[in-house]
Amino acid sequence: MDIASYLDRKREEVDRFLDTAVPSVQTAPATLHESMRYSLFAGGKRIRPILAIASAEAVGKPTKAILPIASSLELIHTYSLIHDDLPAMDNDDYRRGKLTNHKVFGEAMAILAGDALLTLAFDLCSRADLLDNLDPIRQVQVIHELALGAGNLGMVGGQVLDIQAENKDIDLATLQTIHTHKTGMLIRAAVRMGAIASSATPAQLKQLTAYAEDVGLAFQIADDVLNVTGTREELGKNANTDAQRGKKTYPSFCGVEGARTLADQCADRAISRLETFDAKADPLRELARYITARRN
Repeated sequence: MDIASYLDRKREEVDRFLDTAVPSVQTAPATLHESMRYSLFAGGKRIRPILAIASAEAVGKPTKAILPIASSLELIHTYSLIHDDLPAMDNDDYRRGKLTNHKVFGEAMAILAGDALLTLAFDLCSRADLLDNLDPIRQVQVIHELALGAGNLGMVGGQVLDIQAENKDIDLATLQTIHTHKTGMLIRAAVRMGAIASSATPAQLKQLTAYAEDVGLAFQIADDVLNVTGTREELGKNANTDAQRGKKTYPSFCGVEGARTLADQCADRAISRLETFDAKADPLRELARYITARRN
């Protein structure tokens, strides 16, 4: 299959939905909505929502509920980036080739925009009118997965571990724990949310969860490599920032080529988890390859 065309098509679907879901810049409080939309529509690849959609497709024919469910993941991801870039966190000036949110709107507004995006994600998943009569039990399961992936035992917990590990001589197992939570848990949530919305069987959900965990690790290893090898133009932000912040990464343990090999092994293992799925899971297979081959 042509993964580039698939990604373009699904990204456009997600962007169209997000454009209707997030209030316009004319809606009061206007500055808040302008700040939210500034970061949300700054050119993201929409990997997490697309993983949710592809997972739903692998299980069966997705309902209309998949777009709001998938889009909620992009709202969470964008809020996390806005907050990551703040002076109290990574103190970055650029994201996706544009000034970071707090550089344009100020720190207070950036914090509030992130808060609003986080809250809106749960609003989307809780609305019966958007979720196309999704079974209420599955709807609650979807909301639970989003909370688990984003919260203290997921992404936020991983960010805490990441901060605490700066300028410390951590081992490889600790690094993997950080990545499993900081990046992997939201990717895990994306795949599981799509599967649950499409009425996956327990066996299917188990296989897709294993796939997601491997893909999540591959994604973060690839990010670590790009931070070392990418240019500012490719990354849309300054390169080699991990070393400057005293962060241990996979390249610092394994070297760049060793880390690339490890990412490829994770992707291969992820694809092997889908052996009982038919061609409808091909987008998931190709996404695993794309994640390790990307340049930004």
